[in-house]
Parts: sequence; C-alpha cells; structure tokens
Amino acid sequence: MFERPTSGQRAIVVHLAFAFQEYEQANAEFLELVRSAGATVLDSISGKRAKPDPRYFAGAGKAEEIAQSVAEHKAELVVFNHDLSPSQERNLEKLLQCRVLDRAGLILDIFARRARSHEGKLQVELAQLRHLSTRLVRGWSHLERQKGGIGLRGPGETQLETDRRLLGARIKKLHRRLKKVGARREQGRASRRKSGTPTISVVGYTNAGKSTLFNRLTDSDIYAADQLFATLDPTLRKLDLDVGEPVVLADTVGFIRDLPHELVAAFNATLEETHQAHLLLHVIDAADPERREHSAEVNSVLKEIGANEIAQIEVMNKVDICRDREPSLERDEHGRITRVWCSAVTGAGVDLLREALVEQCYPDTVQGEIALPASAGRLRSRLFELGAVKQERHNRAGETLLRITMDRYDLERVCRQEGMDFTQMFNEQPRQAPAPAVGA
Repeated sequence: MFERPTSGQRAIVVHLAFAFQEYEQANAEFLELVRSAGATVLDSISGKRAKPDPRYFAGAGKAEEIAQSVAEHKAELVVFNHDLSPSQERNLEKLLQCRVLDRAGLILDIFARRARSHEGKLQVELAQLRHLSTRLVRGWSHLERQKGGIGLRGPGETQLETDRRLLGARIKKLHRRLKKVGARREQGRASRRKSGTPTISVVGYTNAGKSTLFNRLTDSDIYAADQLFATLDPTLRKLDLDVGEPVVLADTVGFIRDLPHELVAAFNATLEETHQAHLLLHVIDAADPERREHSAEVNSVLKEIGANEIAQIEVMNKVDICRDREPSLERDEHGRITRVWCSAVTGAGVDLLREALVEQCYPDTVQGEIALPASAGRLRSRLFELGAVKQERHNRAGETLLRITMDRYDLERVCRQEGMDFTQMFNEQPRQAPAPAVGA
C-alpha cells in the first residue's frame, strides 16, 4: 500500500474527447472550474478515445504522457474532466504519485470553498462524505487484517472497516442535523403558504447572472462575481411589486452540466425552495453561444428534483452585450409571458420583468392608462394615495393621463365611489403579440 498524496495547487488538467460530445466548449468550462478551485494550470493534456480504459481511463500510453508532464512540471495534482471510478483513481495515483481528482471531486471542492452558512457547510460535507464513501482505500499499511501473536492483536477490524463505520456514523449525524434545518425551512414555507405570499425562485446555469439580477430586483447586495458557483447558500428577500403584498424572491445555487448526484441529493433541503415555488425565473446568459445546451441542463435538474411542472419565465439576461437585441417581452399563443429580454447589470428591461411578475403573481391586477377629466381631482388624489400611479402626463384635451398598476376590483370600486365609469376611462395596457421564434 502507499500513502495517498496530499492535494496541491499546481495542476495538470486532462480532458479527453469522446463521440457525441462538444469538446471545445466543455474544455473551456472545465478550465474555468479548475481556476475557480484556486489551482494553477501548468499543462493541459487532451486526446481522443472511443470509450474509457478500465484501468487508467485514459489508456496506458496517455497515462504515461500524463506522468511525464507531472514529473516535468513538478505538479501536485492531476484533474480529470470526467468521472473516474474508485479503482481508476487509485491506479492513476499509484502511477503518477500525486493526487488525482475527477470532475465530481473538483466541483465538491469548489462548493466546500464557497459554503458560508451553517446549512451550506453541512450540505457540502454530506456530499463530500457520500462521494468519499465510494473511494475508501487503505492509504497506509498499519492495521491490516489482524494477525496472531504478542503485539499484533487489534480491535478486530481493519482500518478500512473502521473508516467505513466512522464515515457512516458521521453521515447519519449530518442527516439528523439537516433534517432539523429542513424542518425550520418548512415552517417558513408553511407560514408563507398560509398568508398566500407567492414565492419566486431564481434558477439557471452557473454564472448566468442570477445574483446580479436578484440584487437589481430586491436592492440587495449579496455576493455576485463573474465566476462559477459564486453563490452557494440560498438567500430569501422580499420583493415589492407595488401591488398587493410583497412576494418572496429566492436566489439559489447555479446548475452545471454533469452536476454530481451527491450534490443534488445533499442540497435537497435548499432545492426545496425551488420545488415549492409558485414561479421559476430561469435566468439564461443570452450572449452565451451554448445557451440552448445550458438551458437543457437546468431543465434536466429541475425534472430530477420534481420542479419541471412549475410555471417558468425565461429571463434572457445580458442583453446589453447582445447585438441587435433590445429589452422586450415575448408571449405564447395564449398571451402568457414566456420570455423577457433584459440586462441585470444596466437595468434595461428590468421594468418589463417586474410587469411580468405582477401579471403572473397577481393575475387580477390591471396595468395601463386612465384618462381623467379636469373635474376628477378627487379620484386622482385617491389613486395617488393608494400608490397606484406610476406616471402622470397631460394631453391636449386637458385630460390627466395616469399610468397605473392596481387590483381590478379596487380600481372599479374607487371609480364607482367617485361616480366615474371605469370602463370608459381606462385603457388597459395592450399585451404584445407573440414575438417571432428566436433561438435561445
């Protein structure tokens, strides 16, 4: 047996091309993942294979090439952009004499770095232990299966068995603690359901701009950065839509292709915010050439956690860096808003997104312009007092034109009390016709 090498920052990265896979885009994302983990990339090794090699994954010849690169660059770590079996990982470590990490282990390491809340740390530790439980090996030669003789008798189990027992006990403890955290979260959700408060969950591929949009909508200052998995811990904020009671907006962890199943399972309590939401804002990087594939990955994870049936609005973010694209709304053949083009950085089109949220969360709300004659000063004052007026202007006929957002019943009641005919004065904001199909 051998001592397993400790991890380091100086890394060799390995990404092999297999059939039916987009190599260039996946490799660029992989390199960004490695850098997000804080590693320094010394060399990048590529190749093509029809199928993985059962011993070294990369094949004996390619494994020797990796070993030469490790020796030449004095690398401390080799990272594969693939999922390695426990035996492949052990065989590679014996050959390379350095730490070997696969894609799942790399993502888990990034999550461990970014977890800040107590719940987030518990979830990451649980995911790491689940991943480690399949990779337990005897990393030292002592405590082999016990032999007879004075000084050689032991506790009756091997070190491997001891590790498994301790690991299982720790996983059970984490499950109990996360269950308590989940119970507290469920109390909050039950309270919101009882009060009828809509919950909107922001989902999307990692680095699509979810946290920046969240900050723009809620006037918050949660951490947002141009890096993968900048946000890990879920954040809830009230969002005032200027109509009805404020809704709750939830910022969640970003998804990525080949997201480790250990993470999906461990983050079940956090993803409940998505599963129990009334509406999903699916944030998509409109400037990303791979946005179709990334969107499909997100929808795949949503299906895995049972959230694929929840109403969804696609938010095509970063429209400020897209050519020939202006902020706009898109509707389906039934008039329902399906997509909003906007920019979270500049704020362009965010007002359209807020209108979409009002329409979705408060379907009885009217948005449009009401024309008041000069004699309707009392009605004008009441509308301002109710906070319904968003904009005021005057036309050549001397009428006051008020752009309002208000509950339909309340508007009809106030107009009736002031002796005004609601239907003759109000020009409801026309819904845009369905936009032509655009690749997204």
